[in-house]
Amino acid sequence: MIDFKKILELQYSKVTDWHNEIKFSEETLPWMFIEENMKWNFMLWHEEDIARIKDIDPLRIVEAKRNIDQYNQARNNAMEKIDEWILSFLESNRINPGEKMHSETPGMMIDRLAIMALKKYHMEEETLRSDVEQAHIDKCALKVSVLNEQIIDLSNALNQVFIDLENSILRFKVYRQFKMYNDPSLNPELYKRNNS
Repeated sequence: MIDFKKILELQYSKVTDWHNEIKFSEETLPWMFIEENMKWNFMLWHEEDIARIKDIDPLRIVEAKRNIDQYNQARNNAMEKIDEWILSFLESNRINPGEKMHSETPGMMIDRLAIMALKKYHMEEETLRSDVEQAHIDKCALKVSVLNEQIIDLSNALNQVFIDLENSILRFKVYRQFKMYNDPSLNPELYKRNNS
């Protein structure tokens, strides 16, 4: 169905490459959706960093918050596209859903792996700093080791989900996020202002 090792390679190469220049390379599905999800996680990560700077223009913090909301919505949309593609793949290959319901979708798991790739990249950066004490570097190196283990565990679990889906053991549904804060018709703080 989807090569989980290729997912890991794509995510980590994008994190690394995009710190120099954001370029898209994927031209087929579901890889375009996986790359899209990675993009929004990447953008979100860096806006979150900006939003936490204390001595910054307050307007930039407002902009960061709005970007975070927009990127988070787009990230969730990409997760749903991944899940929709997988369900379509199963249906087009006449693979019947299994009895056992899996509550975390493959798209959600791929999204978690994207976040872990970002954490690993930035934690590895911390191990290369020359302006900190060795204790900081050692602590970060240990965290990189833990992140590697978590990435292996989650990617193996994702691969097992793919196997179980293809063997009609598992089933899942696309879980819609319905982010209300982005919708002017659903966010009371927005629609009350529009009605006054």
